[in-house]
Amino acid sequence: MVKAITIPSNLKSEYPFTPKTLTLKSGHKLSYIDEGTGPVVIMAHGNPTWSFYYRNVIKKLKNNFRVIVPDHIGCGLSDKPQDYDYTLKNHIDNLEELTQSLNIKDFNIIVHDWGGAIGMGLATRYPENLKKAVILNTAAFTSDLIPKTINICKNPIFGEWLVRKFNAFAWPATFMATNVGLSKEAKQGYLLPYNNYKNRIATARFVKDIPMTSTHPTWNTLKDIENKLQSLDCPKLILWGEKDFCFNMNFYNRWVEIFPKASKKVFKNAGHYVLEDARDEINEDILNFLSE
Repeated sequence: MVKAITIPSNLKSEYPFTPKTLTLKSGHKLSYIDEGTGPVVIMAHGNPTWSFYYRNVIKKLKNNFRVIVPDHIGCGLSDKPQDYDYTLKNHIDNLEELTQSLNIKDFNIIVHDWGGAIGMGLATRYPENLKKAVILNTAAFTSDLIPKTINICKNPIFGEWLVRKFNAFAWPATFMATNVGLSKEAKQGYLLPYNNYKNRIATARFVKDIPMTSTHPTWNTLKDIENKLQSLDCPKLILWGEKDFCFNMNFYNRWVEIFPKASKKVFKNAGHYVLEDARDEINEDILNFLSE
């Protein structure tokens, strides 16, 4: 039995939310933030983060919007089953199940990292319901680019052991994913859900699920999303940290190619955790875009 994660008192000011829980059809419990009223904004996080990554955006938007931010199964405060199939399709299915349980029709999305594929996976299933999209250092298309540090974690022999035994994904991200640096509390928050071998299962399985060849089980799921991106006929805003070691400017250029009419802005001194490195400016940009 994996012990549930609770928010310590010293992080309550950073993460002052009371998460809700949905028991999925799979029987696993999905934790999610549901704050505010108004037009719906769904935020999809990546690996190795959780809803904590969006905490400052939630605070910025909740007075004008209904903000919904799930922790994917295996992440954050959600269940971390050891016998679960941690695939892109299942994460999209879970997000769809959440939105249906909340009777959500029209929505905006904000996506980051592997949350790009998850969020765009939902969006391409309901293109007529997507009103606006904010894209942050992410991908929702196939690519043969992968950093060596992440490729090591994909190694079928020792990759998962490294990630789960030594936290060799979430911990390095606290300094590799930011160019400005994180506060002590922010580091604690990011690492909180991934505090032992069992709780790190999703951080390892997310990496395994990155499809680098057409023979990978998730390749067709991702390729289908990629082929349907053009169906998303809504305003888009691309906000990008230029100093990202993972989703570098090649990925940014690909998004611009796919969505040439999108508004865009590059933060030259920001890394992969662009919401941390350019917090105040980027939060204002997101609020203005969604409020237009």
